[in-house]
Amino acid sequence: MNYNDYFAQSLNTLKEEGNYRTFAELERRCGSFPQASHHAEETQKPVTIWCSNDYLGMGQHEAVIGAMHDALDRCGAGAGGTRNISGTTHDHVLLEAELADLHGKEDALLFTSGYVSNWAALGTLAGRIPNCLVLSDALNHASMIEGIRHSKAERMIWNHNDLIDLEAKLAAQPLDRPKLIAFESVYSMDGDIAPIKEICDLADRYNAMTYLDEVHAVGLYGPRGGGIAEREGLMDRLTVIEGTLGKAFGVVGGYIAASADLCDFVRSFASGFIFTTALPPAVAAGAAASVRHLKASSAEREAHQQRVAEVRARLDLLGIPHEPNPSHIIPVMVGCPVKCKYISDLLMRDHGIYIQPINYPTVPKGTERLRITPSPVHSAEDIDRLIGVLGDLWAQCELARMPMAAQ
Repeated sequence: MNYNDYFAQSLNTLKEEGNYRTFAELERRCGSFPQASHHAEETQKPVTIWCSNDYLGMGQHEAVIGAMHDALDRCGAGAGGTRNISGTTHDHVLLEAELADLHGKEDALLFTSGYVSNWAALGTLAGRIPNCLVLSDALNHASMIEGIRHSKAERMIWNHNDLIDLEAKLAAQPLDRPKLIAFESVYSMDGDIAPIKEICDLADRYNAMTYLDEVHAVGLYGPRGGGIAEREGLMDRLTVIEGTLGKAFGVVGGYIAASADLCDFVRSFASGFIFTTALPPAVAAGAAASVRHLKASSAEREAHQQRVAEVRARLDLLGIPHEPNPSHIIPVMVGCPVKCKYISDLLMRDHGIYIQPINYPTVPKGTERLRITPSPVHSAEDIDRLIGVLGDLWAQCELARMPMAAQ
């Protein structure tokens, strides 16, 4: 077998299907985000980013930047080791205390990313609790799926947000069998929200633990940014709340918040925690500053919701189809991988607007989309330009419109 020929053939197949992914080389402009520079073919062009997970623009907030500068001057660049061997700094401890307080839990445990936190925590909990059954929502993130798979525990997939299917699977098990229900609050591609209360009710009835991924909700929802569970007054009913520092908090890292014993259990047994270098102290300090700020300030959340509502309303006026949902994520539906990439390429090349096409396998074939994430730092002029260009491209590509389109 010629290995390189196999690699090339596989990549060509992706390209022919319209599913080959290219990276936009960007240089974010601190103080003027979502404006950035796009580096391509030895040139730089200005672009406006409309698909960032820095949902609130906290990656450039003065409190975050200042805390990182201070920690860099105090501590230097790196943590110097794993958390177990010289890498637990005072900034890590302070951040974990902030996160535990945010979610009303006894403790929190910090990881290098949201992906790792899911992989390590789910893999450890499900793998080490004897005879544990994991009930996983059908649309859970890849990191959750990989963590569950890594655990080698028995798993059942329940239909997305389907309480009837979940209860049927729970009821078929012995009441005393250990069970873990794994699900998300806001699902990142469709933007829909889980029925958290009802899932907790089922967990109580059938003696199950709950594991809630809030990565697309922390910072954005709830009086202090604790997520959907905080907004709905349910944090105390969840066994584990998992979140990220790389989206609304604007930095990088992941975490779980839970009881002190559960966090200590994961800390003591999770290879994904034990054997990796700790986050730099400056990152931990910046994340803690972001969490503290958003606990006290609702201005960013309110402005964010206003921008989202405005973009949705403007899309409706033009009849550009977008998935209706109660969250901040706006999936503009194209339904064709080739046209989806074509529109994305034209937006970047001709109009300086960057929206990454979302194709298979991230979403099912036939549901290709442009995933738009408005933020408080998008201006009225940014919105005007985005909507105008999308309207022109929708006509150019002869894509269907919704019936409420303005004539």
